[in-house]
Amino acid sequence: MTAPSSLDLLHPTLAHHVVNTLGWPGLRPLQREALAPLVGGEDAVLLAPTAGGKTEAAVFPLLSAMAAGGWSGASLIYVCPIKALLNNLLPRLQSYAGWMGRSAGLWHGDVGAAARGRILRDRPDILLTTPESLEGMLVSTKVDHREFFAGVRAVVVDEVHAFAGDDRGWHLLAVLERLTRLRGEPIQRVGLSATVGNPEDLLTWLQGSGAGKRPGRVIAPEVNRPGAAAPAEPPPGEVELDYVGSLDNAARVIAALHTGEKRLVFCDSRQAVEQLGAALRMRGVTTFLSHASLAVDERRRAEQAFAEARDCVIVSTSTLELGIDVGDLDRVIQINAPGTVASFLQRIGRTGRRSGTRRNCLFLALDEAGLLRAAALLHLWGRHWVEPVTPTPEPRHITAQQLLALCLQESQVGEHLWKEWWPGLEPFEHGEPIVAHLLREGFVERDGGMLLIGPEAERRFGRRHFMELTSVFTAPPEFAVLHGRTEVGRANPALLSARDEGEGPRRLLLAGRSWAVTWVDWKRQRCFVEPAEDGGGTARWDSTDRAGASFALTRAMRAVLLGTDPPVRLTRRAVAALATARERHSDHVWPGGTVITRAPGDVRWWTWAGTRANLTLRATLAGFTDPGQQAHDSYLRLREDADPAAWAAAREGAADRIALPEVSEKALDGLKFTAALPPHLAERTLAARLADVEGARTLLGEPTRFVVE
Repeated sequence: MTAPSSLDLLHPTLAHHVVNTLGWPGLRPLQREALAPLVGGEDAVLLAPTAGGKTEAAVFPLLSAMAAGGWSGASLIYVCPIKALLNNLLPRLQSYAGWMGRSAGLWHGDVGAAARGRILRDRPDILLTTPESLEGMLVSTKVDHREFFAGVRAVVVDEVHAFAGDDRGWHLLAVLERLTRLRGEPIQRVGLSATVGNPEDLLTWLQGSGAGKRPGRVIAPEVNRPGAAAPAEPPPGEVELDYVGSLDNAARVIAALHTGEKRLVFCDSRQAVEQLGAALRMRGVTTFLSHASLAVDERRRAEQAFAEARDCVIVSTSTLELGIDVGDLDRVIQINAPGTVASFLQRIGRTGRRSGTRRNCLFLALDEAGLLRAAALLHLWGRHWVEPVTPTPEPRHITAQQLLALCLQESQVGEHLWKEWWPGLEPFEHGEPIVAHLLREGFVERDGGMLLIGPEAERRFGRRHFMELTSVFTAPPEFAVLHGRTEVGRANPALLSARDEGEGPRRLLLAGRSWAVTWVDWKRQRCFVEPAEDGGGTARWDSTDRAGASFALTRAMRAVLLGTDPPVRLTRRAVAALATARERHSDHVWPGGTVITRAPGDVRWWTWAGTRANLTLRATLAGFTDPGQQAHDSYLRLREDADPAAWAAAREGAADRIALPEVSEKALDGLKFTAALPPHLAERTLAARLADVEGARTLLGEPTRFVVE
C-alpha cells in the first residue's frame, strides 16, 4: 500500500491548485511538517529563513481546517508588524482563499472608510491587520466586536520575533487574551519567524496566559540553535567585509561594483539613507529610497519601481528587512552592521532565491566602530549563533494602557473582575497598584463597583476617538513636507527652526532629493517645498531609539581585537583597518579578563560588556565610577584614585548587590502612558529595561589587569 503524500493531507481543492496553479510538485519540508499539527488545532511556531514558505505552511492547513470544520465569518486573523507587509501579502492570500471559495480582507490605518464599511457588512474569512488596528476595532463604537470576532478560530502572527522583543509583543498578547475571552474558548496561535536562539521559549510566550492552552510545538527543519556545538563550516553564503571610511566612499564602491544588477543597501539611520541615496544619484545610479519618514505613497512607488527595474539600487533602513517582496534581488549591501545576527539573517535571506545563485552580502564599514561591529557580528554568525528573543521586562505601562482600553471596549468593567480578561498573563498579575493610581488620578472612575473611563484619560488620550490609546509607542513630532499637494515625507522640526549659514531658503534632503523650503505652517505642522536642483539639502532625525550593542556582540568585538577573524572574505582595506584597530586597543583587551587603564585624569575599565551591562555596573559601583559619563559599549570611567587595592574593596560583594541603572526624566518622557503609572513604578519599569544583571555579574567575577598608559 502506498503511503499518502503530503498533498493528500490538504483539502483536495487546495491540493489541486498547489499542483496546477502554483506548479509545485509537492510541499517543502516545513510545509509538510506543519500540515498535520495545524489541521489538528495545535499551537505552533514555524521557523525558516526568509522566503522559506512560512506563509503557505500556516495558511494551507488552516484553510483546509476552515473547509473541513465549516468555519464562518472572520475566522482567521493574520497579524503583521508593519502595514507594508500586509499590503504585500494581501493579493497572495486573496488568491489562496479564493481557490476555496473564501475571501481575505485588509484593515489597518491606511485603509479608507469605504473599504472598512465593506468589511463590516461582508466579513472576510481571513482578516489581515496589525495589533493596533485589531484593538482599534475592539474599542470602536462603529464595530460590534462581539459579533465580528465571534467566529475567530485561529491567529497567525507573522514575524513573531519582531513582536516578542519589544512592547508591541505584550500589547499583542493582551489583545489576543481579550479576543479569547470574547470567543469563549482558546484560539489557535501560529507564529512565523526567522531563525531565533530560543524557539521553545518563543512558543511559550506566544501561547500567553495558558488558560485552556492547546498543545504546541516548534516546527523548524534544519534550524541551528545557540549552545549546540558549532559546525566546522560557516553558514552558506558569499559574505565579504570591506572598509571604505565614509558614506561618500561607500557610494563610489556601490556605483562601481555589480553594474547591471539589482542591489538592496541597508543603512542604520534615515539620515544615512538620504545621504547615500543622494550620493548615488549624483553618480548616475538609478536609486530608490525607503524609510519610515517617507510618505507611504513615496515608499510604495519606490518599492514598486525597484521590483520592476534591473540595474538599480534601493537604499533602506530596516523597513525592508521583513518579508516585503522587492522582486528578483541580486545583492545585499550592508553599511556598517545591523544590531543583531537575526537581522543579518533576514537581510542576507533576501538574496539567493533564484536557481543557481547563492546568498550574499557585502559589508562596507565607514569607521573603526562599524568595522568592529561588523566583524564581531560575522564572527557570531560564523559560529551559527543567533540571539535569544527576550520579552521586555516589567511592562507596567502596557497594563495601564490595556485597562483603559478595556474600559472603552466594554463601557464598564467590574472593579474586581478585570483580571479575568488576562488570567495569568504576566503584566497583569500585580496590577492592583496601577488600578489604584488610575482611580486616584481620574483616568478611570468607580461607579457602583464598576470601572469606567475617566476625565483624565479623555483629556490625555481622547483625541480622534482615543486613537492615541491604541498605539503603544510615542513618536517624536515631525512636520509633513509637501510639494504642492503631494506629501514627500516628514522632517525633523529642528531643521526648520535652525538658522542656516549664508542666504537663501532653508534646504531639506528628503526622498534622495534636495528641496527648498518655501513656507512653514507651524500651527498645522506642515512645510511646503520646491525642488532645489543644485543640491545642498540637509537630513536629520532624532535617534532616541538607537540602542547600544548587546553583551554578546561587544564580547565578540573583544574577541576580534584579540585576534579572531570572522569566517568571511576580508578585503585588503579591511585587513589593514583591523590591524590598526588591534594595535590601538592592544592595551584595552586581555584574554585573561578585563583591563583598567590609568592615564592622568582618565581611568577606564575596559569591560567590553555592552551598554546595558555598563549602566548596571555604573549603578552597582556608585561612588567608584564617574556618574556623569555617557554610556559606552566598551568601557566605564572610574574615579581618578582607582588603584588595585581600592578596586578590590569596591568589588567585594558587589555581585550580590547588583543595582538597577538610574532613570532620567527625559527617558521617562519617552515611555508612553507614563502618566498612567505611579512615578516609582514608571522608574522601575525603565530601570529594568536599561539593566543587564547577568552581564554585570559576569564582569564582576572576572580578573582585572591594571595598565598605565
